[in-house]
Amino acid sequence: MADLNLSLVLYDKQDLRLRDLPVPEPGFGEVQISIHDVGICGSDVNYWQNGRIGDFVVTRPMVMGHEPSGVVSKVGDGVVSLKVGDRVAIEPGVPCRTCLQCKTGRYNLCGKLKYCATPPNDGTLTRYFVHAADFCFKLPDNVSMEEGAMLQPLAVAVHACNRVNVNLGATVLVCGAGPIGLFCVLTAIARGAAKIVITDINEDRLKYAKKVGADHIVLAGDPQQTAHAIQDLLGGAADVTIECSGAPSSVSTAIYATAAGGRIVLVGFGPAEVKLPLISAQCKEIDIIGMTTFANSYPAALAMVTSGHVDVKQLITHRYKLEESLDAFEAARRREGVKIIINCQRT
Repeated sequence: MADLNLSLVLYDKQDLRLRDLPVPEPGFGEVQISIHDVGICGSDVNYWQNGRIGDFVVTRPMVMGHEPSGVVSKVGDGVVSLKVGDRVAIEPGVPCRTCLQCKTGRYNLCGKLKYCATPPNDGTLTRYFVHAADFCFKLPDNVSMEEGAMLQPLAVAVHACNRVNVNLGATVLVCGAGPIGLFCVLTAIARGAAKIVITDINEDRLKYAKKVGADHIVLAGDPQQTAHAIQDLLGGAADVTIECSGAPSSVSTAIYATAAGGRIVLVGFGPAEVKLPLISAQCKEIDIIGMTTFANSYPAALAMVTSGHVDVKQLITHRYKLEESLDAFEAARRREGVKIIINCQRT
């Protein structure tokens, strides 16, 4: 096929294809970006395998990918913050900027938020992409394009740690040692957590979490027994818990293992309805906090990488070209490695 704008397109459940699309032109306040690197997220795999996540259903062809970096290739009218040739990380959600949630700084809750690769919005696994200039962040010379693509999952971790206020000396439980759980470990370390325990049902992922910097690892099983093991390792219950798996049993573990007066943030998405030991949470006055994506987290994520306080490169285990995207998604479906990066530049 011709390759004007090669893109990875999801047509329906389990129907993923490489297609050539028209090259988009930037409008007012927008820039055209030559996409360089894009990370694969678990949600990408879920859309591919299931055709939906919750109420978001794929009803028309959708370009995949929402963890991008790239180089500005054209500048639309009204853009003064960027120029052609600037290397940027792309925050993938653009809100309306005018509603109450936007005006109070919680733009991730905007009812008109357009988030890349979330139906019906196209994503960034493509040669060229157009995006709002004010949601593109210039990369310093010491930050690579791959690191720029890793800012999106790091921003999720920053927002999660903000939601439960991980502070200096805190004891932290992270449930789920997938990529987001590992990013949460790195972020909690950077924020000065005293001890971090991470749980998972996969021993290989736990070993990787230990390598990344978790103080203790626990193979998850029965929620109450797992909670006892966590408390033994911490010398008491966790001050805060970041639940990244979405598994009902893991959320139960979080409730049992979190200290009275503590906080739990729900990052992972699980079933729409779950059975939980809420009386335990109520009696311990545990705050159970929701979150979705992030807001105002990219600057902090970029600063953490720029300063060297967080090394995101250690989580990249697989690299593919855009032409190899189907193989990359198969590897992600098999849960190979940790973070898979797709390079979208022509060879």
